[in-house]
Amino acid sequence: MNKVILFCLLLFIGNNLTAQDKVFETFKDTRVINTHSVEVLKKRNLDFRIGHRFGDLLGDNGGWPTFYGLETAQDILFGLEYGISDQLTVGLSRTKGGGPLKQLINGTVKYRILQQSTGENAMPISLTVLGVGTVSTMKKSEDETLINFFEKSVHRTVYGGQLLIARKFSNRFSLQLVPSYIHRNIVPFGDTNGLFSLGVATRIQMTKVFGLIIDATLPISGTRPEGIDYYAPIGLGLEIDTGGHVFQINFTNATGISEADYIPYTTANWGDNEFRLGFTISRIFNL
Repeated sequence: MNKVILFCLLLFIGNNLTAQDKVFETFKDTRVINTHSVEVLKKRNLDFRIGHRFGDLLGDNGGWPTFYGLETAQDILFGLEYGISDQLTVGLSRTKGGGPLKQLINGTVKYRILQQSTGENAMPISLTVLGVGTVSTMKKSEDETLINFFEKSVHRTVYGGQLLIARKFSNRFSLQLVPSYIHRNIVPFGDTNGLFSLGVATRIQMTKVFGLIIDATLPISGTRPEGIDYYAPIGLGLEIDTGGHVFQINFTNATGISEADYIPYTTANWGDNEFRLGFTISRIFNL
């Protein structure tokens, strides 16, 4: 009798284990181009990341005089991310800064709440929540009209959060939505401290190694400074998975890399050929 009960229990557990098969690699990397992806690191994985954004490829500030932007750097990132668990990833990075705030230290906390699965009780989406915080370490200005006057220390900080909602429709196609909120404690005159945005990202796997990645973020705000044209940051890139690391080459009109930078301060326009070449190298170490 005990053997029958044990057999039924094992059969029940086995059915539940196979009833839900988790879906992995909705995206190959923890980032798409500008936006984060729904992915988190595995426990005890350390990701060393380098990102670079050159100057305008074409347009008034590009072309041959700047060797198509390769002689100028708009933003540079050096960062580390670590998987505390299979659901929780924390990160710390330094960026040059492509907007009015420079010399940025960026912290991230990323937690996966839901993971897409297949089977009887399938979970149709993956859901990850992201918290970001940025501090500018640039020198304080004596000019009260400049954003880096920093009357209060808190004016150096920017923080926000994002919901990363994604679905892997097939081995070749993934789609992600990114509603987010960024709060800047100091802004240019006439701007809004709190800025909502809605982003979208996709990955189209062309071969086992190469993938096409696209993302775009639309800032949503009632008030922005007069006389300044802001644009949605849009990126188009090629992702190369070498097995040991992920290499990405991209084109985007965003000059900044961090959320505190590219969401509120993208003033370059694809329509005016104000886009730039960029690349990202990600190397993961298993600790």
